[in-house]
Amino acid sequence: MLLARLLLTSALLAACAPAPQLVRPSTPAVTTPSNAVLSRVFAVRVVRPSLVVPGTPPELNASITVRYGPTRPKTILLLMPGFLGGSGSFDRLARQIVALAPQTGVWTVDRRSNLLEPQAQIAAASPAQLAQIVRDGLPPRSRESVSFMRDWGLDVTLRDWRVAIKEARTLTPNVFIGGHSMGGSLTGLYAAYDFGGLPGSTGTASGGRGSDDVRGMVMLDGAPGLLSKQLLTRQDYLEGTEGVLGSLTGLNKLPEDPYVDAVYFGPRLASRAAAQARLAAAQPDALAPAGGLVNYPATNLAAAMVQLEQRYALLPFLTLKTGRATNAVEGNNLIAAVLGGKDSYWVAGQQDRNKPVGWQADPSASTDPRDFVRRFWTPLSDFSEWYFPNRLSLDLAAVRQGTRGTPFENELRVWHRVALPALGIVAADGVTQPGEYQQYAALTGADMTVKTLQGAAHLDITAARSDTVARWILEWMGRVEAQR
Repeated sequence: MLLARLLLTSALLAACAPAPQLVRPSTPAVTTPSNAVLSRVFAVRVVRPSLVVPGTPPELNASITVRYGPTRPKTILLLMPGFLGGSGSFDRLARQIVALAPQTGVWTVDRRSNLLEPQAQIAAASPAQLAQIVRDGLPPRSRESVSFMRDWGLDVTLRDWRVAIKEARTLTPNVFIGGHSMGGSLTGLYAAYDFGGLPGSTGTASGGRGSDDVRGMVMLDGAPGLLSKQLLTRQDYLEGTEGVLGSLTGLNKLPEDPYVDAVYFGPRLASRAAAQARLAAAQPDALAPAGGLVNYPATNLAAAMVQLEQRYALLPFLTLKTGRATNAVEGNNLIAAVLGGKDSYWVAGQQDRNKPVGWQADPSASTDPRDFVRRFWTPLSDFSEWYFPNRLSLDLAAVRQGTRGTPFENELRVWHRVALPALGIVAADGVTQPGEYQQYAALTGADMTVKTLQGAAHLDITAARSDTVARWILEWMGRVEAQR
């Protein structure tokens, strides 16, 4: 499993998407919004008090959203990021939706662990200081200092999200939830969750079912069960076992190992990635810091994009499509090929040793690399979640698509069928197949519509140049609202 963890380095820092044509009912046809139009979409970061978890510092008991669009929208879509992802992973998609339908609000979620990040240091850093962060990273918080994260699992995550959903309900009855990758899993789990009551009850008199809060669900290349392929025993849950993404820390060991800090990802690597993205956004053609994310001379943009581009990343099915390296000596990436990659390569260095490795955007590729690095870090949000709680991974492995009749029935309250409209969007080269959404619908009763974004990798779903995903979402939400 160590090899599997190493292979995740290139792909799990983020999540991205979009593409071209479709119209929401009663909305006139419009052209694809330009980047200038997207930049004018109003956005604000909002932090609200949330569930009080014993042992958690009070300021961290919070529900966090970045809110795009009007202050009193007619429709609100709340989006949950994926594994290791932050609300910044939705920046382009959120702006596209609002630009196409100005009376719609998109509220993107940061989980409470995002409050542990020293983002002020990234914001205030000079280019020289950013270069130093790319080389060394920011010192992470010690495990002992955040042992309270042992309790930040599925229940806390869903209840934090519910604070924002309940607030949205005070503004409009047209509230939808969605998410990318693992966030798609959490979307389905929220709808099936019981926020109070006993097994077998409807839940409405004692807290309510999640499905009572929303009009429908949007799942972006991720469905419930994505991170829970095998059935966990109670012993597995307490002591740990192997999961889809490597070792799962058991409940008894969480105080000593509360957050993900592995070869493939951790707080130090996340800070290095954020700093490299800022340099790539500001000085794309300047030399990347020596001793940074690549071991050969490269431009800032190349150093950033070679980590995630499908052609080079070690896990090509968890990447995006933007272009390719220039002045590069490439070798066949046999490890990526074994894992399912097609035409997979790695960059060994420069062809002309007097010039750095550069980056050439492919206009036909899903995502614009310069746009991607500009959105990777902003003053409002980051693309990643530096301190991802191991408790959430553990709970998602245990919950699967429901807990009735399992050892986790009382603590992970995924009890209910989900008779809601649902939109599942598949990335053609992503991690979800259309049949998985249909299986989920058959199991839960969801009224599922499935779309496939051709030519897209997993992370292109939220960051692509075109606005196809945004238009699909708006058209579908308009149909659901019209049915009332």
